[in-house]
Amino acid sequence: MRERLDGIFAALADPTRRAIVARLSEGEATVGELARPFAISQPAISRHLRVLEEAGLIETAPRAQTRPRRLKAQALSEVALWLEPYRELWEQRFERLDAVLEELKTERAPESAQEPTTEEEKPHDPDDSQPGSRPRR
Repeated sequence: MRERLDGIFAALADPTRRAIVARLSEGEATVGELARPFAISQPAISRHLRVLEEAGLIETAPRAQTRPRRLKAQALSEVALWLEPYRELWEQRFERLDAVLEELKTERAPESAQEPTTEEEKPHDPDDSQPGSRPRR
């Protein structure tokens, strides 16, 4: 399985191939349809498609003339399965971070409640200009 995942991740390392996979997630497409948004030749797109096929990410639909490509869900399922423990790990870490932040928030709440709220309670700053007076120069 490790070699298969290495091939999948290597294929997905290229931004053009990731864009092709994203497009195919919407449904089947011919080589011409896949090439349209890119400023590269159709043979270059065909090479990208060959890499994706060899990695097991896409397949050619069995139609005689158009030969549309489509995603193979099995390969993406393998990637998701491999990623799952890491997703769980990061979720646990984010939950711990949320707990720490909530604890800090409740610790600071009493401090902020003691801060003066009216002008009379605030200490006087002699540099503040009085209402109606001109600022110092």
